[in-house]
Parts: sequence; structure tokens; C-alpha cells
Amino acid sequence: MDTTELVGYIAMAFLVVSFLPKQIRKIRLINFIGCSLFVIYGILLGWKWPLIVSNGLIALIQIYYLFIAKNKIVD
Repeated sequence: MDTTELVGYIAMAFLVVSFLPKQIRKIRLINFIGCSLFVIYGILLGWKWPLIVSNGLIALIQIYYLFIAKNKIVD
């Protein structure tokens, strides 16, 4: 197994695990990590833009809700 494949498997694991917690902040944090790893995976695969853009946008949404909208929304 090479590094690229390993990053893909770890990203997949974070994405799947992000659906397990009940607390929305934990879900968002774990999902953010998974999406970030999928962006790296897309780059390692040779700049696979659909993978990079979709997961990059989801990661940005997670950052917004974790840090920017933190005081505006009650979990």
C-alpha cells in the first residue's frame, strides 16, 4: 500500500466515523478532518478537481460552523 492509498483509507475512515457521534461539534470536527484528508488525497492522485473542490467546500462549511458561527448557533 502506498502513501496515497493510505491517505484515502484514513480519509474514508474519518468520514464514516463522523456519522457516529451525537454532538454536532464532534461530527463537524471529525468531518472536517476527513474532508481535509480527501483534499490531500485528490492532490496526491494528480489534482482530481471534483474530489478537491467538493471536499474543500465542505471543509470550509465545517470551519464556518465550528469557528465563525460558533457564537450565533446553540449546539
